[in-house]
Amino acid sequence: MLRIVGVIIVCLWSVQSLAHHVLGRPAYSLNEDSNTPPSMQVETQIGKYFVNYMVFPAFPKPNQPGRISLYATTITDSKAFDGIVTFSVRDDSWFSSRSEILGEQPIDDAVYHQGFQFEDVGDYIITASFEADGEPYVIDFPLRIGEISGTGPIGILVGIVVVVLIGVNVIQRRRVLNSKIRQAHERENE
Repeated sequence: MLRIVGVIIVCLWSVQSLAHHVLGRPAYSLNEDSNTPPSMQVETQIGKYFVNYMVFPAFPKPNQPGRISLYATTITDSKAFDGIVTFSVRDDSWFSSRSEILGEQPIDDAVYHQGFQFEDVGDYIITASFEADGEPYVIDFPLRIGEISGTGPIGILVGIVVVVLIGVNVIQRRRVLNSKIRQAHERENE
């Protein structure tokens, strides 16, 4: 019996010493982005290129730095695009037409990195654009900074409709109640 317990303890101890991964990632691959997953990871195909982009940190907040990582490889031979990628941003609203350039980035170990820091909470559209073989490539993706309130224009409209319906219901009930009281008084007076 003592031998079986000893064997179990040794087995459990040896398994514990092999665990060098954190949440399934090897410890040697940890860096500044490893403490949180990206807020967004999208893979898409545009023209001759396969594009993958990620946004760090997982939940971007106002006045805190963040970063976009973009990978662009050819579909045919998986060769990385080697040029300049321009990153720009605009508000994600119906009436927004003003775009601001975040930066132009050269390739860095097959990745294009672009930092950002927004002061205001809101929804934004990030645009990554480059030109290859005389053809323009433009990739748009949404980015939310901070937590947006749940009441937008549709929520406000629904709230107004609910308040109006409740008001009409209360007014109708009062009219019905007043007519019943009036009829009861008329019967007493007859």
